[in-house]
Amino acid sequence: MAKHFTTQSQIATLRWLGSEAMYLDTPNVSPCAHMVIGRYGGRSSSGAHKNEDGAFICCAQDASWEVAALIDGHYSPQSTSLLLDLFTDQQDMIASLMQQPIETAFISLQQIIYQQLSSPAFRERCRTIRGEASCLICARKERFLWWLCIGDCVLYLLHPELARLGQFALNQRSFFEWVGRSNIFDLPIPCYATGIRELRGGRNRILLLTDGLLEFGQHPFENPWYLYDHFTRKREVRDIDLRPLARTALERVHEEGGLDSATLLLWDIENPQSPTWASSPA
Repeated sequence: MAKHFTTQSQIATLRWLGSEAMYLDTPNVSPCAHMVIGRYGGRSSSGAHKNEDGAFICCAQDASWEVAALIDGHYSPQSTSLLLDLFTDQQDMIASLMQQPIETAFISLQQIIYQQLSSPAFRERCRTIRGEASCLICARKERFLWWLCIGDCVLYLLHPELARLGQFALNQRSFFEWVGRSNIFDLPIPCYATGIRELRGGRNRILLLTDGLLEFGQHPFENPWYLYDHFTRKREVRDIDLRPLARTALERVHEEGGLDSATLLLWDIENPQSPTWASSPA
């Protein structure tokens, strides 16, 4: 069953499966603690009739850390459901690992995710389902951001210092990687992208999205400057309500007859520490 926003002690969680709540023709924007999720199943007059996306959130109520995943299923929602079940089953472990010091938290998280996805039992379950999915997993603790991406979902870090140098997306879309019936973890060496970045000083805006936000109409959000302008307003990452940014993006998909499902996760993190800079010349 679809699980909506819930809290346990100091942890907030969300599990959403698009086939259970499709949001056809009607963009939906909802908060989960300090994070925002936007969901849209596509325009029925364009032929949309299903939503195979999914999302998982597990975060601290005090905004000290977040773990989030976006899933974009293909051919059926079974791969999306399978991945959501995996994350939900490991939810307590994920929360425990994020309590570790920053020096080990991401390493431990990546190890447990890798172990689960590559386990013989999980891979055997993948062989019994229809379809496969792209999956983007992201974690933030203190002033650091970690991700692991299989497929073509995209993670953006929006900050004026990065934008001035033309840096927006942290990963590159990969079009032939999936988990499911077609499974990169069945290869001799699994193929995926992973990385860690330091947040810049001040307010940083983190955005995850599925390809439904990129491949509609005239593809406006494929232009990184257009995307940055939309999700920052006047190219400043200020303390504002993020829900209108998510809603107007999804409404643009609807207005231009988006066929594919579009899902996004959006939140701000304030970094009070001075970030890394190049040394000054002698």
